[in-house]
Amino acid sequence: MKKVLTVLLVLACSLSFVFAGGAEETTASSDSKGVIYGIYKAGDQTWFIDEGEAAEAAAVEAGYDFIYVDAKMSPEEYLRAIDNAIANNAAGIVTCTPDQTLSRAVIEKLEPSGIPVVAADDALEENGQKLAPWVGINAYVIGEANGQWLADYVAENNLAGDPSVALLIMTMDTVSSCVPRAEGEYDRFTAECPEFDTSRIYFADYDGTTDKGYTAADAVFTAHPEITTWLVTGANEEGTIGALRALEQAGKADNACVVGLGAYMAKDEWNANGADTAMKASAYFPASAVGRGSIEVLLGIINGEEVPLETAVDAVVVTPETYKDVMGTDAE
Repeated sequence: MKKVLTVLLVLACSLSFVFAGGAEETTASSDSKGVIYGIYKAGDQTWFIDEGEAAEAAAVEAGYDFIYVDAKMSPEEYLRAIDNAIANNAAGIVTCTPDQTLSRAVIEKLEPSGIPVVAADDALEENGQKLAPWVGINAYVIGEANGQWLADYVAENNLAGDPSVALLIMTMDTVSSCVPRAEGEYDRFTAECPEFDTSRIYFADYDGTTDKGYTAADAVFTAHPEITTWLVTGANEEGTIGALRALEQAGKADNACVVGLGAYMAKDEWNANGADTAMKASAYFPASAVGRGSIEVLLGIINGEEVPLETAVDAVVVTPETYKDVMGTDAE
């Protein structure tokens, strides 16, 4: 028994993965250039897992170790992770903050140590001004792509004048990178479908999680029983999936059209159901592009290069018929 316990203790001590809030010290391996931290606001979500894997691959290719940290949507956990990275002499940090009001605090924490930081997805910003280089999606343009697809769907199905049809746009108004997505969706849809009554366009704000997306969407669906055909799009994939589940629960999925944003969950719907789902399309932009791009910008800073303040990734709308060809291995 003593030998077994000894082996277990040795194995436990050898684990190098660090979770948000962990107090243990982490050092780079002997042949490493240093440790890069990836600190993500919701590290259990598919998007951030995929992004972190790509970031780790890029960091390792460049000779660095990589620590993935899940801040669990907690400002306290997030700031503790930043402190741990500083204490462990990180070579650099790529991060998505759970609360953009923390941006100034993060920059001030890092300045004395000289540790460079790159914001991924959600910018580190104050009064609309970026405080650090940012890598994310071309939010407004991607929103426009969804709005265009929905407008085309309405035209093809002659739905514009039907009073039983409404559009729901899922929003995250407190996240700067998400606001332009909803704006692009609304602007393009109304421009391309001017005959659609804007009084039948509704909004539901949520926190980016599927559960809160479900709750926010369900409240709108319940409040408008006169609507039998719902068009839905939103600020991220989780929100649109939450709305999809709410439509299914309400028995309104058969006539619905949901357009996701990311395609990393839509592909699961299509892999399981083919085209037999209310998830009709999704704007695909690979998390790997943001993950790898954030490390490339960070390495530029580390190497003393001048880097762009903004790096944006574009998207293409995919459907059950096209997603495998467009997404490749990301469709698996």
